[in-house]
This record gives sequence, structure tokens and C-alpha cells, in this order.
Amino acid sequence: MNALLNVIWLLFGGIWLAIGYFLAGIVCCLLVVTIPFGIASFRIGAYALWPFGRSVVDRGGRTYFFSTLGNVVWVLVAGIWIAIGHVLTSIPMFLSIIGIPLGIANIKLIPVSLMPLGKEIVPTSGTRFPQQLR
Repeated sequence: MNALLNVIWLLFGGIWLAIGYFLAGIVCCLLVVTIPFGIASFRIGAYALWPFGRSVVDRGGRTYFFSTLGNVVWVLVAGIWIAIGHVLTSIPMFLSIIGIPLGIANIKLIPVSLMPLGKEIVPTSGTRFPQQLR
């Protein structure tokens, strides 16, 4: 079921989201100071490419302070606009029956797009669709 939802997601917008995140990652990696944001953009892009069957968890660890500081900068510069974009693109998806899971996947991208540093994308082993809302 996850593979089918991922293919539908890919055809109806996932590829464009991923390309956007990958382009942002390239731009961020060109500027030396923003390389951590570029790496985070690549990670989000990979997640936006194939979101069903995976979820976002906190990485934790000793770099918590620096991740929080970087996330504050990210939210102020880009995160809030990306989150608004995800909300606005999820609204038309929710309007159709087949688009409801795609809208949920778009909403699932909001936390990692708001605060990408210190997050890790992990596979959800053996879970069904409603449990992926975590």
C-alpha cells in the first residue's frame, strides 16, 4: 500500500516538492555558511520524494543547542514560508477522496520543513496508513 501511495504522491506533486528541496540544497551548499541547511534540504527532499512508510524523529545528542539555534534561524528565514506552502498545497489535495492521503503526507512534511536540523527520517516498520500520522 505504501508503494502505491508513494507512486501517486510522486505523480501528483511529490516530484516538484523534491526538486524544490534539492535545488534549495544545492544553493545552500554553494554558500559555505549554510551547508548544514543544504544537507537538511537534501534530507527533506528525499523524504518529500517518497514519504509513505517513513517518519521523522528527533536525533537528539550533544548538538542539541546548535540544532535549536540553527532551527530558529531557519524558521525566520525560510521555514515559515515552506510550512505555509505545504498547508496551501494540502488544501486542494484534501478536497478529493483520492487526495486525502496526499494531503496528510503534505501536512506530515510541515514539522521537518519548519525545523529540519536535529531530525532524522526513519522507516516505519510494518505500520499501516493511519498510524503514520505521528
